[in-house]
Amino acid sequence: MTVPVPTSFMPALPGSPLPGSRLPAAQGLYDPADEHDACGVGFVVDRMGRRSHQMVRRGLTVLENLDHRGATGAEENVGDGAGILIQVPDRFLRAVCGFELPEAGTYATGIAFLPRPAAAADAACAHIGRIVTDE
Repeated sequence: MTVPVPTSFMPALPGSPLPGSRLPAAQGLYDPADEHDACGVGFVVDRMGRRSHQMVRRGLTVLENLDHRGATGAEENVGDGAGILIQVPDRFLRAVCGFELPEAGTYATGIAFLPRPAAAADAACAHIGRIVTDE
């Protein structure tokens, strides 16, 4: 697919990983100073901050249409992960977590794949706990 280049594009920033490429001028939420190499990224945003299942479905559609090297098995020994990032589901977490949460927007969540041996999983959790405390 060929995408026409608008006349508002400017030359690439000095030190750009793609010499001779052209980046759009800063506009709205976009700043060319934030450019870096990535194998594939898509964004779906409701600028009003409305949460909906439709936004998740749209994000999954973007993901399904990315030609991602890990998703296509282009590299047998690498699975750097393709997925979607969503807002923290605060209302859901408050209903199911069983402990008091800080104010919405002041905490984060994450997923960790831990080793199977219990001792190794405990050591990993302790290490993650130290990192979180330091942050």
